[in-house]
Amino acid sequence: MTKSATAKGESPSRLIDARIKVLGDWRGKMLSHVRALIRQAAPEVVEDWKWRGVPVWYHDGMICTGETYKSVVKLTFAKGASLEDLSGLFNSSLEGSTRRAIDLHEGDEVDEDAFRTLIRAAVALNRSKGR
Repeated sequence: MTKSATAKGESPSRLIDARIKVLGDWRGKMLSHVRALIRQAAPEVVEDWKWRGVPVWYHDGMICTGETYKSVVKLTFAKGASLEDLSGLFNSSLEGSTRRAIDLHEGDEVDEDAFRTLIRAAVALNRSKGR
């Protein structure tokens, strides 16, 4: 899961699988869960591995990143400030003019329908604005 791993030809998807396994706790389960929701909402999503270990999802441009910290799984939407969030999923980085984030803590439940809707909206925004 280091820069040398990507140099050895490890696919981003395998690196994300490995990160989930290494976490081995609620953060791995949460990352795996939101990853599955992203794939459901945007089946043609492309996974990448950036910045020394951050999963990134793309579809006609960046959708979001999936960072893991000690007490939070943070999903940062690249163009989140331009997305309608009728369900109020965004709860972090609200002051920025471009990005918005969803901080998920241990025990949090994801509103799956609202999350998939948000992913689809991010894809549609990417398509409308180009890459």
